[in-house]
Amino acid sequence: MKILHVITSLYTGGAEKLMVDLLPRMKVAGHNVELCVFCGDRTSFYDLLEEKGIKIHSFHKGMKLLYNPINICRLYRLMHKGKYDIVHTHNTAPQLFAAFGGVLCSVVLVTTEHTTSNRRRDWKWYAWLDKWMFRQYKKVICISDQAEINHRKHMGNNSDNVCTIYNGIDYHRYATAIPAQSVKTIGKKIITNVAGFRYQKDQPTLIKAMKYLPEDYHLCLVGDGERRTEFEILVKELGLEQRVHLLGLRNDVPEVLAASDYVVMCSHYEGLSLSSLEGMASGKPFLADNVDGLREIVEGNGVLFEHEDAEGFAAAILKLDSDKEYSKQIVKQCQAKAANYDISIMAEKYLTLYKDVLAQ
Repeated sequence: MKILHVITSLYTGGAEKLMVDLLPRMKVAGHNVELCVFCGDRTSFYDLLEEKGIKIHSFHKGMKLLYNPINICRLYRLMHKGKYDIVHTHNTAPQLFAAFGGVLCSVVLVTTEHTTSNRRRDWKWYAWLDKWMFRQYKKVICISDQAEINHRKHMGNNSDNVCTIYNGIDYHRYATAIPAQSVKTIGKKIITNVAGFRYQKDQPTLIKAMKYLPEDYHLCLVGDGERRTEFEILVKELGLEQRVHLLGLRNDVPEVLAASDYVVMCSHYEGLSLSSLEGMASGKPFLADNVDGLREIVEGNGVLFEHEDAEGFAAAILKLDSDKEYSKQIVKQCQAKAANYDISIMAEKYLTLYKDVLAQ
């Protein structure tokens, strides 16, 4: 098959990381796989995909032009001339613009809904366009059970093309990583969070929690984004400059997690968080707040604390620290859960779905 994936950019994020892990596996399986990014800024993900032989098409530099209508024409031309069997979109702008382009050329469209919620669903004036857009797709893939439930509720009677395929991770890489020495020397006890500095995420709760933990605990925030300055101000206001470390974007996340004592995800909502699965695979106790998209994979495996409860998170860390047998049990449960989400399983299911929709 000739397959084109379309995404807004290759900056840090779960869907973006998925491109790095998924597309080369599809290529190894014998398929012609290409990627289109609206924003063609060079990132570590961009470089990794090129190194693995994935052809990348880009439309412009910078993130400000993502919704420029000219991208509809650019994407249509690419879809039309590329003669792809499958065009698979991710994120809102590619989803919408590919739907417009698909009206004009005969290509099979597939898309993935990566979260349990999005702001579009709150815009009543936009509902008709959103529902029209999803009807242009042969399949809408939700990445968790809760994501599918919420999407079907949003779509009403127009949800016959919906299914669920869980996101996947390179389990072995995270389970066997060698600790990054530069991280181990940061402090005696290290708590690590890997997430974009976006409004969906809730790093402020983790920063505030450090006031409830002893001085030998350090928080490492891996990622970057529009909220970086906000986080820096909060850290300074709380007097935590020596204990909260903004590590920026990293190419060695498995090694960073291996050097940590605890791994945490804190969000307002999620789809199926790849960073959480990677954290669960790392061999470290994993904690998350009790919200959609995290609850369903963490409950009964890792440790859940209440949403925006900084003190509750700190208490959960102290309990793990004081009870080593409990901590070992959490690690065992988390790794067993994460192993079920290996990327090879996901890649096989995606390719099977493509063949099924082409046969219809």
